[in-house]
Amino acid sequence: MISFSSSSFVMTDSPARYIGRLCKHFAHKIPVSFDEQQGRIEFPAGLVTLQAEPEGLRLQLQSADTEALNRLQDIVASHFQRFAWREALTLDWQPV
Repeated sequence: MISFSSSSFVMTDSPARYIGRLCKHFAHKIPVSFDEQQGRIEFPAGLVTLQAEPEGLRLQLQSADTEALNRLQDIVASHFQRFAWREALTLDWQPV
């Protein structure tokens, strides 16, 4: 199975807050697991992993095709931006 991936890093002093908010939001509909250092969100279109790093938050997406990957990027980015409005953070996806 071919896997397509993209990644984004955002500088923030509170990566754990965003991991928790994103995972709790999606947990109502799809499988998630998380703690303060990492998160995993299992969308039908692919997998999202979140990792707290010393300087911020790294988000990694994997999907079986580019169309699904693009949809996943849009979904995650729109929700993240809604939660991060106070810091005016945005995600810039890069192919992996």
